[in-house]
Amino acid sequence: MELNARPYQDDEDYWRIREFLRQVMLRNDRREFSWHVARLDYWWWFINKSIEKIVLEENIFLWEMDAGRIAAVLNPEGRGQAFLQLDPDLISPDLLEDMVRVAESHLASPARDGRLKLQVFADSNDTLLHAILTRHGFQSLEFPEVSEFQHRRVLDDPLPEPVKIPGYTIRTVGYGLELLERCYASGLGFHQDDIQVARDNRDHPEWYQGLQLSPLYRRDLDIVAVADDGSVASFCTIWFDDFSRTAYIEPLPPFQPIARRDWEKPPSCTGCSVCRKWAAKRLSWAAIPRLPTNCISRAWDPHTIFPSRGKRYSNQSTRMISYGFI
Repeated sequence: MELNARPYQDDEDYWRIREFLRQVMLRNDRREFSWHVARLDYWWWFINKSIEKIVLEENIFLWEMDAGRIAAVLNPEGRGQAFLQLDPDLISPDLLEDMVRVAESHLASPARDGRLKLQVFADSNDTLLHAILTRHGFQSLEFPEVSEFQHRRVLDDPLPEPVKIPGYTIRTVGYGLELLERCYASGLGFHQDDIQVARDNRDHPEWYQGLQLSPLYRRDLDIVAVADDGSVASFCTIWFDDFSRTAYIEPLPPFQPIARRDWEKPPSCTGCSVCRKWAAKRLSWAAIPRLPTNCISRAWDPHTIFPSRGKRYSNQSTRMISYGFI
């Protein structure tokens, strides 16, 4: 099987990559061996436009068959990172070797000490990719903040009852001042109660308004916990893909000084109930244990929201191992 590798060219490639990821999700039995399409959208419409500003034509690569079918995509998330998106029917040692070589040549980024560094994420059970990375001089990075756990839960089973909190209403995010409060809460929650970041988020809401333009964004799945005075204590955004019938959740634990262990439950359970009404089959979310800086929501304990209740209700997790080249 001969594949042709080329760099990203234009917006048409973005839409083709989205379609590729949606099809791959089904071929992988709704498992995140490649990105959920929501993760691409979130990176495309927010992370890269507002934060990373990575040049797409120099950092995204596609492998295609002669007929134009995409076999694989190589892309970053942050600078010096590489993610391999693969059609499970077309994986081969030669393809993985080629993708690793391209990542080494194009995605490595200078570190503070001036040396080039590259971080590649691989599923914990992907022994073939592990062997190839090791042969290329990569080393497994075992410290917690560079490992990622992919959690998933079927939505056919009963959801836990949401906790009712006096003085707060759980609802879809509103417009105007409430949207600004949502931006403010995001700044506090994702940046360890940094008031300045929260104010900047609220004063310049264009970043969030841009995210709302992403293809999978739905206001009815942007859930907030709103106090009687209008402040937002916690929120949960869920991205539902009707093609694969999967949902990707981004819950935000409440920030100090009102943080309580059970406050993530009301927005999350409400959003999941909406997803189930739309016939979603599986919910997934990523977690980075003991993350030392921002992105608090990636360090929350999923069992506080979706507790295991025996085999039928058990959550499942897969570890993504980070390999580093120094």
